[in-house]
Amino acid sequence: MIEWAVPPRRPLLRQPVALAALAWLALAGLGAGCASLLAPAGPLAADTSRTFLPPGPGWLLGTDFLGRDVLARILWGGRSTLGMGLLALAVAVGAGLPVGLVAGTFGGWVDVLLMRLVDALLAFPGLLLAMAIVALLGPGVSAVAVAVGVAAAPAYARVARSAALEVRVQPYVEAARAVGCTPWRIVVRHVLPNAAAPLVAFAATQLGWVLLNGAALTFLGLGAPPGTPEWGAMLAEGRGYLRDAPWVSTFPGLALTLTVLAANLVGDGLQEALRVR
Repeated sequence: MIEWAVPPRRPLLRQPVALAALAWLALAGLGAGCASLLAPAGPLAADTSRTFLPPGPGWLLGTDFLGRDVLARILWGGRSTLGMGLLALAVAVGAGLPVGLVAGTFGGWVDVLLMRLVDALLAFPGLLLAMAIVALLGPGVSAVAVAVGVAAAPAYARVARSAALEVRVQPYVEAARAVGCTPWRIVVRHVLPNAAAPLVAFAATQLGWVLLNGAALTFLGLGAPPGTPEWGAMLAEGRGYLRDAPWVSTFPGLALTLTVLAANLVGDGLQEALRVR
């Protein structure tokens, strides 16, 4: 008989790539939180005498078509982008987690009914579903966050169901049923804690997805009002000046790309660190 050796888990502190990604997320969050200190002039301070200044001393990332500091707008825009992503992730987890856990733990007709509803939502492309929800709720950063979160909830429900199916056949769950624990107590006290590892890792990975799709909706003009600093909106504002002033779009796009990549790498690192042996 061939026995497959299970590789040991690697703590997050022993994963330099995941630590670098986590450091970038912390830096992005710190920059957004301290934007009023790092860029006290604000993101809307305009001066037409300094339009399209290239990156250099005084303007580290250059200025845009209204003479606004691109670095200041990225710092202030991080508040909208990251806040929108965290709100969307909270909506996705809050809506998908209970559905997946209940479906996987109870099984039977409950599982069939809930999963068919999830399958119906998964039949729509995520971005298209989010656009339809924004059309119902109206434009705005909060509406975009809710729409992206609802679009991400079915995938999270699927992962939660898979984790619950794996846990519910374990001996300690059978023992809990034998001593008379109610189904809801089993879900809260036994299934959820022991299924937390893949759920946490997938939530970190989903952060990148919701950030990217939220920025896509604001790029299309469905999010923040015109002029509001937000990374997706800044990409839309600078797309007409790519030849003459590429830094107007390059730096917001780079900030968004690095943040999405960092979220995915942190999710991979958490999955490796929390992997069940």
